[in-house]
Amino acid sequence: QVQLTESGGGLVQAGGSLRLSCAATGRAFHTYVMGWFRQAPGKEREFVGGCDWNGGRTYYADSVKGRFTISRVNTENTVYLQMNTLKPEDTAVYYCAAASRVVPGFHESEYDDWGQGTQVTVSS
Repeated sequence: QVQLTESGGGLVQAGGSLRLSCAATGRAFHTYVMGWFRQAPGKEREFVGGCDWNGGRTYYADSVKGRFTISRVNTENTVYLQMNTLKPEDTAVYYCAAASRVVPGFHESEYDDWGQGTQVTVSS
């Protein structure tokens, strides 16, 4: 089990960038695949992207592909979500999640541990 804490959210204009961080505490961070999800008001939580144990393989939702990048530094127990060319429709609470599996899942039910979320607001 890991405890996750997101940071880096905020208010940004359309076209701008933000980098979210997710710091993990607990055992063996490198054994977990990591995912980023988001939830906009009135909508279900959706998959944004994920990475395998060392960030060598990454996966993205079509809506963010080419704009968002996931990376991780296992020695720092941290995973990042670099978000570029932000759009108003990217406005949501962003969550990181961890799972004890080989390949990141695309659904929230495939993840075991969650952070509290960080708000990202993109103004037009």
